Amino acid sequence: MTTWLYENPYSVDHLTPEGHPEQVGRIAAIKAHLDLPQFAALVRREAPLASEADVALCHPQSYIDKIKAARPEAGQTALDGDTFMSPASWQAALCGVGGVIAGIDAVMTGQAQNAFVLTRPPGHHAETSTAMGFCLFGTIAIGAKHALERAGATRVAVIDFDVHHGNGTQDLLWDETRALFVSSHQMPLYPGSGARGETGVANNILNLPLPPNSDGALMRQIYSRDVFPRLAEFAPDLILISAGFDAHADDPLANLMWDEADFAWLTREICAFAENHCAGRVVSALEGGYDLRALGRSVAAHVAELMEASK
Repeated sequence: MTTWLYENPYSVDHLTPEGHPEQVGRIAAIKAHLDLPQFAALVRREAPLASEADVALCHPQSYIDKIKAARPEAGQTALDGDTFMSPASWQAALCGVGGVIAGIDAVMTGQAQNAFVLTRPPGHHAETSTAMGFCLFGTIAIGAKHALERAGATRVAVIDFDVHHGNGTQDLLWDETRALFVSSHQMPLYPGSGARGETGVANNILNLPLPPNSDGALMRQIYSRDVFPRLAEFAPDLILISAGFDAHADDPLANLMWDEADFAWLTREICAFAENHCAGRVVSALEGGYDLRALGRSVAAHVAELMEASK
């Protein structure tokens, strides 16, 4: 079996204003690592464009139409103080969704063991009818719905280790009892949600707030104690990962003290769980990570563990 890498051809054309942390350079920083010889065994695919019907698995058509109509003919337009669209942003967001759906189909049909979707803009802050936090569509939540409605999964677990709470994924999966959403994140921090008391309609959401300046040792303790036993109880057919790397100590937007070894450990443990409980099926998609050097190294560590698990 193999690890499949889905690359979004429109990511480099999704343009944000100068100085914006969610920048085109993020893709180049990652590719500088993933194009090295040790990643030659990756099966590389171009992420396809999702359809509006795919996006409508989570978002109402009125919201989809609003985002489509917001596309500027040139330059950038602001959806809020943080979230921007350029002429190609619509296609970039659709390809992110399409890459996740394609990865799920490849994993669920046994073509791939696992997959990583290299994409921007991110998705986990986009709520049902609100673009925010650099995000337009709830990419990973749409993937969960696709897996459940179309790809044969009966239960899907979503693990979000981005330093910011995945408020959008939580909103989109709040009522979905076939999905378990787990988010570890710094608190207090944007967007201000993600308290332990936010548990979903049927205790299907597990939030794990982490204090500023805490390190990977605390993360490892909490995942070992709280997350993996909960996952075992839930018994998913598939694990989806919102893979944000802004919990790194060098990231400028937050204050957690993780390093590449922590991301490698967490990926390795998720893959080991998946091997024992759901035939190794894992699909991961890029979310945050804004120090370019740390981002490139951390994604490389993540993908290396996915590849090791697929041997």
